[in-house]
Amino acid sequence: MSLVEQYIRALVANRATGATVAETTHYPALQTLLDGLGADLKPKVRCITGLKNQGAGMPDGGLFTAGQFRKQEGDRPQEPTNPERGVIEAKGVGADVRKTARSPQVHQYWLKYRQVLVTNFREFLLVGCDGDGEKVELEFFSLAKTEAEFWQLAQNPRALATQWGQSLTEYLQRAMLSTAAIASPEDVAWFLASYARDARVRIEQQPDLAALQMIRESFEMALGIHFEAERGDRFFRSTLVQTLFYGIFSAWVLWHREGAKGEFAWERSWRFLRVPILQMLFHRLSDPETLELLGLIPILDGATATLNRVNRSEFFSTFDDSQAVQYFYEPFLQAFDPELRKELGVWYTPPEVVRYMVARVDRVLREELNCADGLASEEVYILDPCCGTGAYLVAVIEQIAATLQQKSADSGLGALDTSESLKEIVLKRVFGFEILTAPFVVAHLQVSLLLHKFGESLLLYGKDQERVGIFLTNALTGWRQGEPLPIPNFPALERERDAAESVKKSKPILVVIGNPPYNSFAGIAVDEERELSDAYRETKHAPRPQGQGLNDLYVRFFRMAERRIVEQTERGIVCFISNYSWLDGLSFTGMRERYWRF
Repeated sequence: MSLVEQYIRALVANRATGATVAETTHYPALQTLLDGLGADLKPKVRCITGLKNQGAGMPDGGLFTAGQFRKQEGDRPQEPTNPERGVIEAKGVGADVRKTARSPQVHQYWLKYRQVLVTNFREFLLVGCDGDGEKVELEFFSLAKTEAEFWQLAQNPRALATQWGQSLTEYLQRAMLSTAAIASPEDVAWFLASYARDARVRIEQQPDLAALQMIRESFEMALGIHFEAERGDRFFRSTLVQTLFYGIFSAWVLWHREGAKGEFAWERSWRFLRVPILQMLFHRLSDPETLELLGLIPILDGATATLNRVNRSEFFSTFDDSQAVQYFYEPFLQAFDPELRKELGVWYTPPEVVRYMVARVDRVLREELNCADGLASEEVYILDPCCGTGAYLVAVIEQIAATLQQKSADSGLGALDTSESLKEIVLKRVFGFEILTAPFVVAHLQVSLLLHKFGESLLLYGKDQERVGIFLTNALTGWRQGEPLPIPNFPALERERDAAESVKKSKPILVVIGNPPYNSFAGIAVDEERELSDAYRETKHAPRPQGQGLNDLYVRFFRMAERRIVEQTERGIVCFISNYSWLDGLSFTGMRERYWRF
């Protein structure tokens, strides 16, 4: 039984006695709920009810951090301290929390403690400080609009907790952390993931919203997959939520890098997401009417308020632009949905491994394929078909930059000055494909920031607007010649699909590098993808394949890369991290025989 369900059952049980007092009877239930939720926080937070008067009246409760519970000396308690996470003012279930929040008593509490959680046990309103230290009403949460509605819903505690338990949990934990300092990427990731979980709950309660259905159908057409059954629904909703919050986070980072003034506003995020498909997708998701129907505006406002209270000087001193996945994406996804992270096989590749693979490819290009400048050579086109957040693309660009700098030093120019600039090479010959929108956002963020680090700025406005070659696409489809179908109502997604297919069909890819996913996401593949492993199902000399190993997703990536290099470019390098089963497993006899023939 969840903590929220226990809380609701306790309130119902109290009322059933007929002997309750409007507010104090329910203190133990509230204290148990807050203690349980606070136990999962770092540092832990505990609730104490019935505080003594320290000059502003007697709050109904206080939220103390673990460090405030020091051992007493002898038999004398320590001198009272202010609860670090504020105080609680509780009224009866029928009270108006907003009226209570504006009362002289709460104002006195706020003057003393700077944060007050006001509640009538069915609704919660946080009163705190704005950026200038002035009193402001912050986040609000409601289980039911009226007392009568609440008691009616509470007759089925499990159903009410199932519907709103996750959101109430997220709200209260954020309230208990709202005065905590925010400086580390992990802390920012936790807060945004909390808001994202809340947003997903609300989206799940509006599964048939027309605007979302249109986006879903357009994605299916563009990516060549079909989201089916409960797992597909969950994947699609999670994709939308992650895109929304990563869009806001990326815009916030770019806003800061461009010399931020005043406070950040999520409504302006699209201006910083310079890739057309991201602008269009974020525009669709953040349409005011859609957000209003989904109840997401307060959540996005809360997430923005959190970003605005981050100590940016400390945050960006530890946030490595080229390792956003390690410093932010992984903590976010782990906090947002660890089960989905596991299902999708979303694990960042250690940078040492990435750098080794990139250096090895650079060396083989020079020594075995006669490409004098390795990855920086004019004939070398590079593709990461499952680029995720861009770890390999970042390492490739860093290797190319090092080569260009070395050439400049050898020529005596002493600066990065060659026939082709780093930006020109990246725009013309470095490509990445990604099917998940959230890491796609991060990959664009990382590469654009990396280019900026090397003094290479993209043209972001006007008809000559530039973008790096990272495309939202299914790397396993779209390689066949032929005219793709139009995508109604989503021209930006159609242009994104067409640009990706141009790379697939016309660029002489010489290097395919990356870390393919081992697990399939919640989409049903179309014929072109399903047929990829057929070439490995036949043998001439080896025993026929046994078992289901060829259905593993990474096998399709091997076949895609093999076909690209062997049948199209006719020379090149495939450098993947993979499951090792294909080296000796009974399912992979045809795969091994095929490679042996090369």
